[in-house]
Amino acid sequence: MGDHKEQPLRVGAAVRRRRRALELTLAVVAERSGLSVPFLSQVENERARPSRSSLERVADALGTTAGELLAAADPACSVDVVRAEAGAEFTPESRVRPLVRGHHQLHATEFTGDHEEGRELQHRNDKLMYVADGAVEVEAEGRAHRLGRGDTLYLTGGVRHRWRATVPDTRVVVVEVADHIEAVEDRNTFGKR
Repeated sequence: MGDHKEQPLRVGAAVRRRRRALELTLAVVAERSGLSVPFLSQVENERARPSRSSLERVADALGTTAGELLAAADPACSVDVVRAEAGAEFTPESRVRPLVRGHHQLHATEFTGDHEEGRELQHRNDKLMYVADGAVEVEAEGRAHRLGRGDTLYLTGGVRHRWRATVPDTRVVVVEVADHIEAVEDRNTFGKR
């Protein structure tokens, strides 16, 4: 299930991840590859598809191969079913189950049972918590929020928080924008375009 081999790949995301991992600017990659900065920007933003030759030049500039970039590319379209019994990690007090497999823009996880309440969390991007069953208490920005079945809590990127189940067998679904996505805008310029 979830086979998307026939779908075109979005290689631009793989190029961007590799470039950023190496802490290179587009200008440096352009100089090394002999390609223009605007073209590389279009590739990274999925507005242009590089030829095999161009992809090999980019790969060389990034110290990798075209094959490795294609292997790391995101599928343009995908459908993947995650069965209820698949992929759960169990501890004596909880169960954690990923709801999305692979490298995508969103991560989703289901937590059943207790959670590490003392652990403070802070994510780069936005996060949504949905209480499917039971109840939780979330401490965020110095305030406590009590959530019951069906309640949601939205946290913008950068908010320090911690949470704990207050009822046995609580189930919480957490959906968050993946860390490799630059979804956080400068809060000072938001809405001024």
